[in-house]
Amino acid sequence: MSGKTQSGLGGKTQSELFKKYDIPAPRYTSYPTVPYWSENPTTEQWLNEVRATFNRPQDAQPTSWSIYIHVPFCETLCTFCGCNTSITKDHKREEPYVDLLHKEWDIYRKAVPALEERPLVQFHLGGGSPTFLSPSNLRRLIEPMLKNIKRDEKHFEGAIEVDPRRTTREQLETLREFGFNRVSMGVQDFDAEVQRLINRKQPRDMTERITRDARDLGYDSVNFDLIYGLPKQTEASVREMAKITTEMRPDRIALYSFALVPWIKPAQRLFKDEDLPVGEEKRKLYEIAREILLGAGYREIGMDHFALPNDSLSRSEQTGELHRNFMGYADRRTDVLLGLGVSAISEAPGVFHQNEKVLPVYERRVQAGELPTFRGHVLSSEDRKRREQILKFMTQWQVELESDDQAHDVKTFLSSLIEDGLVKVEGRRMLLTSEGKPFLRNACMALDARLRAKTPDTKVFSSAL
Repeated sequence: MSGKTQSGLGGKTQSELFKKYDIPAPRYTSYPTVPYWSENPTTEQWLNEVRATFNRPQDAQPTSWSIYIHVPFCETLCTFCGCNTSITKDHKREEPYVDLLHKEWDIYRKAVPALEERPLVQFHLGGGSPTFLSPSNLRRLIEPMLKNIKRDEKHFEGAIEVDPRRTTREQLETLREFGFNRVSMGVQDFDAEVQRLINRKQPRDMTERITRDARDLGYDSVNFDLIYGLPKQTEASVREMAKITTEMRPDRIALYSFALVPWIKPAQRLFKDEDLPVGEEKRKLYEIAREILLGAGYREIGMDHFALPNDSLSRSEQTGELHRNFMGYADRRTDVLLGLGVSAISEAPGVFHQNEKVLPVYERRVQAGELPTFRGHVLSSEDRKRREQILKFMTQWQVELESDDQAHDVKTFLSSLIEDGLVKVEGRRMLLTSEGKPFLRNACMALDARLRAKTPDTKVFSSAL
């Protein structure tokens, strides 16, 4: 991938293309994207939307739903991290937080009785670090929640994000008792110097141990989260990272671009600019890892994701069921995603809803017996149409445009990408070319009516590449 290599039909070098299109762009885990949420719902509006979704006629297909629980605690701060976290070594905070989650869950159960009647498809624990919780508190959290829920026995997925530095076999055993079958572990990089700079010392044997334990216990899928673009990463270190990963053979791999957003996460200011690969240099790290992963039998799924052919993520892409939400790519879509915990985001067909982001405020409101609504968005009919288009394009790299007028508009907006051979518009169909895959986020902006109507006044999004 030298600067002399030509890409696309426009004759530009890859170096020129990366320089041209490395601009701030959304990751499109939702539409509208969070900075463009404007029609905030009241708590009652949110609950009415959930009730209406669960109470619709169930003849054809019962309403399906999923749970996401956010556990914000981490013992140490990883300086690359952009998540909502609470850094503490005080494990006395576990039980009170589990109690808060149960109180929030009880509010939903009383407000939406149909929750216990419709099939639960996914139960996802994220953070922060859910393995901050002891095995007994994981049990105390999960057992009463699942007790009266009807699970989708055919498709149920229980998944947890784990920190290998603070995960035990006993925790994984506890989760398996409740049907959890997928483990996603933060790895980021295996290089010791990179780990030092991101404040995450995690020797290879830690990751190997958790991978081995998960497989021994019968987990169906093991996922590694890797990041490219971290400080001091080099072509050699990323090549070694990908090689080690293929040796451990996780079922799924998320190879994320490091999102440099120091205006949101001040800890990222600890990096020196000269330590960070940027532009073509950064993208080359992805291409090196990608080549190794594809050579080892992985399939590229959507943006930044890879999976073995027999993993459910691969199968869902082939059947057209691949979905994208706030957690990234998922192997199926549910009608309602219910987020519990501080800062957790929920969604239903017509409303997004986010909980309070500040832990003491979340605690105070839940203790008072109310849902801790912080913000959200009531989708207009135009929002819904654009959301479906972006979802389709992000999962299948092509989408039907709704009219000749939209096709003309997209052609005009993307004229540069079309000229460079990165996107095609054929009739009313918009397609991403194989050369255009690195520029998926750029192409999606053509479908983003809200962003195009008003460019952000300040830094909001990370760079597209």
